[in-house]
Amino acid sequence: MNYITTQHRYYTLNYHLEHRFNRKTFKVSLNGNFSCPNRDGTISHNGCLFCSEKGSGDFAGNAELNLHDQFDQVRNQIHKKWPEAAYIPYFQANTNTYGPLEKLKALFEEAITLHKDIVAISIATRPDCLEDEIIEYLSDLNKRIPVWIELGLQTIHEDTAKFINRGHDLKCFSSAVNKLRNKNIEVIAHIINGLPHETKAMMLETIDYINSLDIQGIKLHSLFLLKNTILGEMYLHKPWKLLTLEEYVDIVVIQLAKLKPNIVIHRINGDAPKDLLIAPLWGLKKLVVMNEIDKLMKQKNLYQGCMYI
Repeated sequence: MNYITTQHRYYTLNYHLEHRFNRKTFKVSLNGNFSCPNRDGTISHNGCLFCSEKGSGDFAGNAELNLHDQFDQVRNQIHKKWPEAAYIPYFQANTNTYGPLEKLKALFEEAITLHKDIVAISIATRPDCLEDEIIEYLSDLNKRIPVWIELGLQTIHEDTAKFINRGHDLKCFSSAVNKLRNKNIEVIAHIINGLPHETKAMMLETIDYINSLDIQGIKLHSLFLLKNTILGEMYLHKPWKLLTLEEYVDIVVIQLAKLKPNIVIHRINGDAPKDLLIAPLWGLKKLVVMNEIDKLMKQKNLYQGCMYI
């Protein structure tokens, strides 16, 4: 594919967006004030052990503002530099299909009309929060505007999933992917490298599993241990060995080489919040991580999909 001749030897989201929508395109994080069944007691009160009390709300919009104000706060800054940009509303905080269908419809219908240059909508959720009536609605929405559903997988290994209190099994994930793809809805899988007790081989097995499904995008990042999380408190009480920068880069490079070449890389490493991060501290150096991945792929003459069988 043509993207391997660019700066990166993998299929970046930026490359995908510019070629799909023919202009600079930005995701705008919104907060729909959703909860999570893994926090409200439906499944558990603890949530995933790596997740803060706010869940993914640490990185999304301000739930105290309406969607228009949340969107405009971001767009007004972007518009100064890219006046012709397109936008994708991204419901990022917590579980964004966990609620009455009427609430989902109201929020998502509003989101796609926030601006004339909105070209898609992205929704992060759990695979166990996609009832049939919700998928039917998303299918209808997808006929009007591209719908992306981001699902948390983290790992395929059930022992790890139980340890981190993920709250659903692998069968639930694969079933959700199949149901969404039967409706032609695009799926983005989220995985974490460096979860406790996982080896390099186990992390590569997670990529093999991703390849076995009809998945359009992936987010990769290392485990971040944050303040005010159960896993962070466990680490402070009794530290264990975390991935070094070099180990993380080595693993990701092989994962990319094994991954199907047509899967879009939405993220190659996360944005660790400086005020919350306990470890690893190299997680604050996002550009360094990306540069090291590019450098190692070039040194080894690897590119996304070159090891895909």
